[in-house]
Amino acid sequence: MYRVLLAGGGTAGHVNPALAIAEIIKDKYPDTEFCFAGNPDKIEAELVKKAGYRFEPVRIEGFQRKINPSNIKRNFKAVRYLMTSGKTCKKIIKDFKPDLVVGTGGYVSGPVVRAAAKMGIKTAVHEQNAYAGVTNKILAKHVDLVMLSVKEAKKFFEKANKVVVTGLPVRKAFSKMSKQEARKQLGFDDNTVCVLSTGGSLGSMTINKYVAKLLKYYQDNNIKVNHIHSYGTYSDYKDYVKTLEKDGVKVTGDPHRIVDSYVNMPVAMAACDLVITRCGACALTELEAMGRPAVMIPSPMVAENHQYYNGLVLQNAGAGIVIEEKDLTDELFIKTVTDYINDPEKLEQSAKNAAKLHIGDTRERIMQALDKLLVK
Repeated sequence: MYRVLLAGGGTAGHVNPALAIAEIIKDKYPDTEFCFAGNPDKIEAELVKKAGYRFEPVRIEGFQRKINPSNIKRNFKAVRYLMTSGKTCKKIIKDFKPDLVVGTGGYVSGPVVRAAAKMGIKTAVHEQNAYAGVTNKILAKHVDLVMLSVKEAKKFFEKANKVVVTGLPVRKAFSKMSKQEARKQLGFDDNTVCVLSTGGSLGSMTINKYVAKLLKYYQDNNIKVNHIHSYGTYSDYKDYVKTLEKDGVKVTGDPHRIVDSYVNMPVAMAACDLVITRCGACALTELEAMGRPAVMIPSPMVAENHQYYNGLVLQNAGAGIVIEEKDLTDELFIKTVTDYINDPEKLEQSAKNAAKLHIGDTRERIMQALDKLLVK
């Protein structure tokens, strides 16, 4: 029986890969015991507990580079947490006695994985993004294994002991349903182009804004497109549908419009021909798994602009187009989307290019890499 400690958090993009890695290990070694370390007031605590795993709290915060009174206060707190985190991590490790410690990014994974490496325990990290995060770049020199989602991130880990491109695991629900089955479930016909737009689970003000203009454009120009839009669960967007209706945008009828705070993403992505999205690593990997082209608007509010570099991987492969927020205009956005809608050959080829990027044996690659650390 093995014991595996995982650490990662701050965003779902760091937590979900950790949960997926646990699932992969559990599939091969069902009696494995797992423990997750993370911030008790961040998303990892909620997601890990919901998944039914043991959770141990470690308080850690990143330093704010922009100097203002609020950030100075946050940085003092970050120093205080940093000074106590080492002791906390060592206690968790001594109590749990892991055979392997895996970090999936975010500030919290740093002290946990570093402490384990110092204690002589086998360690690994998984980097989801094409532009590697600071924590994983620092840890790379100390761990036994670095796993990457894409080969483009290799240049950040030249001094690492061992680097393996494994891909990023996606939920099993993706790729289970055909386009025809998904459209039938949603009440769509098979022949009309379907567009899915989403800003992630919380939503995106920018994507919500431009999708509203796109829906109005369809209507004003009598363009027949089925459109699914997930505007997110963030409280600021609770009146999004009412605002659309106030502006004269029909959200029901034929063509079909599904505008909701939450949609079943595996079904929606199976049904669609084109996706409008941010550039989180998990979201883009799901696109590749389903073979769907994308109009990508990277969030500018992320560390080292890493979403932009994630999007470039697909754009360079002919699987989508990246538009940075600073370049967005109504005309550019609508033209980019309608150019896809009006060109079936472009949609088909871009879909094929997206599918070529998907690493279909990701789960096997991850397990094979970790087995070399686990097997005694």
